Parts: sequence; structure tokens; C-alpha cells
Amino acid sequence: MTDGSTFTLWVIDAGLTYFINSFGGQNSIADAMMKFISFFGIPAMVLAVACQWWSRNNRQHTRFVALSAGLAFVVALALNQIILLVVQRVRPYDVGVTHLLVAPSGDPSFPSDHASAAFAIAFAFLFCGRLQQGVVFAVCATFVAVSRVYVGTHYVGDVLGGALTACFASLAVFMAYREYGWINQRLVSLL
Repeated sequence: MTDGSTFTLWVIDAGLTYFINSFGGQNSIADAMMKFISFFGIPAMVLAVACQWWSRNNRQHTRFVALSAGLAFVVALALNQIILLVVQRVRPYDVGVTHLLVAPSGDPSFPSDHASAAFAIAFAFLFCGRLQQGVVFAVCATFVAVSRVYVGTHYVGDVLGGALTACFASLAVFMAYREYGWINQRLVSLL
């Protein structure tokens, strides 16, 4: 990319980020809801996946999907740590693009760990053929991603990058982790 196109992408990213974040501080109910989603969205999604373990509906496959989601979650966050070694993007609030509704973060902005974790769960369910649940998790992941921009801690590009990392991680798990492999057979028999 040329410098002009890079600058244009940054302007679009910053503009969208500013627009979403501009709603913050306007309505205390919306602010409280977005803060809640930002803080508790991931734990709620993880709990929803963990509860799948005791499902009586197609138990072996359900446990395989839950394990796949957990692995995708971990792989996505590990990929983010590698990316953070190379990309040191400054948080949008540090350059005046957003105003914070939450405490500042000490690590670089790109990619969003929250978006990676949330979308890894959604993509894992989708790749494993659990379309209905995958769509529900994808909607939840979208809310988590938007909340991170709304509260001022990420650019739109950060959450899109997190979603892309999640897609790669989930696809890698889907390709490498087999439902009828001996590791999965051992794990699904627990509890």
C-alpha cells in the first residue's frame, strides 16, 4: 500500500471509531449496558460454552464442539500475543480519537483480545456445524466488539483484526483437532 492509501484507511478507521465512541457519555443506561457487555460478555460466553459439557443432546459431538471452542479461544489469544510483538498500535484514547468510559489499558491496541476470544467461540461453533448456536455466539461477539469501541478502548480496525485472528485460529483448530481422534476421545469421557 502507498502512504496515501494507508492514511486513508487510518482516517476511515479513526472516523468510524470516533462515531461509535461519540455515543458514549450521552445516555447513562446505554453506557452501563456497554460497560457491562465489555466486562462480562466474554465470561458469559465462556460459561455458556462450559455449560454445553453437561448437555444430553448428542453428548459426544457437543463436548467436541465445546473443546474446539476452548482450543480456538486459546489459539486466538496466543496469536494475538505474537502479533503484539510486531504491531505496537497506540490506543485510540491516547491520541484523542476516543474518550474513555473505563479504565485505560496498558497494552497495545491491535488486535483486540476481547474480539478474538468472542469470535473464536462463534467461529468454532460455526465450523463444527452448530449453525444456530454459532449465529447466537456471533451476535454476542459482535456486541462485545462494538462495546470495546463504544467504551473507547479500541479502534474498529482492532476488533476487525481480532475477528480475523479468531477466524484463523478457529479454522486451524477445525483442521487439526478431530472428533474421533484419541485425544478428543479421552477428553470427552471426562466427567
